[in-house]
Amino acid sequence: MHWLPPILCSVLLACGASSDKATPTGDTALTSGGAASSGATAGSATGSTPAGSGSGGTDPSSPLACNGHVALCDRPLDEVTFPTTHNGHASLDAGFSVFNANHELGLAQQLERGVRGVLLDVYDEGGERLLCHGPCALGSIPHVDALRALRTFFEDNPREVVILLYEDYASPDAIEDDFDAAGLTPFAYSHDGGDWPTLGSLIEAGTPLLVTAQSGRAPPSWLHNFWDLGFDTPYSFTRLEDMSCDLNRGSGDNALFLVNHWLSTSIGLPDQGAAPTTNSAAVLEARVRECEAEWGRPATLVAVDWFSTGDLFAVVDRLNDL
Repeated sequence: MHWLPPILCSVLLACGASSDKATPTGDTALTSGGAASSGATAGSATGSTPAGSGSGGTDPSSPLACNGHVALCDRPLDEVTFPTTHNGHASLDAGFSVFNANHELGLAQQLERGVRGVLLDVYDEGGERLLCHGPCALGSIPHVDALRALRTFFEDNPREVVILLYEDYASPDAIEDDFDAAGLTPFAYSHDGGDWPTLGSLIEAGTPLLVTAQSGRAPPSWLHNFWDLGFDTPYSFTRLEDMSCDLNRGSGDNALFLVNHWLSTSIGLPDQGAAPTTNSAAVLEARVRECEAEWGRPATLVAVDWFSTGDLFAVVDRLNDL
């Protein structure tokens, strides 16, 4: 979600990273082929929980469910916690390197496994919008391809609500152009500043997608500046004991609450080795509940790296009292 430190570029180039390998096109940039990555830690959850079990995925046999649970349909969006991927586009399956990937599985697999919030970095590179993590030459996927995958997901799963949060280096007009090209615009919800709708009402209205950005804002009406609506915790941690619930950006009076929960290495790279502990139920749930108690509101987005390792979905179910 954030710029990689300058040292990374020299490290990657010295290791022979190339844009030929790291820039897949089309569907291969978004799907994993269904195989779990060899980087999964033994004994950790790999996100392969069957659909409808309550820990990721949805239950197609429950036509009245919302995000897999009937109990969530009558809850306002700001009272629901969404399992979220930090830099969801930057996956090993999408061709990102071991240096700047944040996940093993691609976006389509993340959605299939139960992810309902995605943090994305969008850049304008010569008139084409790309999702990158650091310099786009070190790995990217076309923004419009990711949006098409999301549209397909909604068409196949009409009872799901998703939140996008962009770290945006492309203009609102450029983002809107890609939404139109992907056929995703009709799914986007425009918030009027009043009470938040329930998940059920968003689904019934055919607008199950909340789009937010760190810099941009309306127009279009469905592009919301996240800091007008929410706030977040710090994210630059290298040790668990340093994690805090302090205010980072936005106002603590806002309704939406992003809990950033991942560790980086000492040079700012995604720390996959820390994921089994960082994403464990004992650590993740304790931190989110601490932050919720400190701010007096539920976490809206619980964002992690290496989502398929650990207990993200089980923790979110408990946070949602399911």
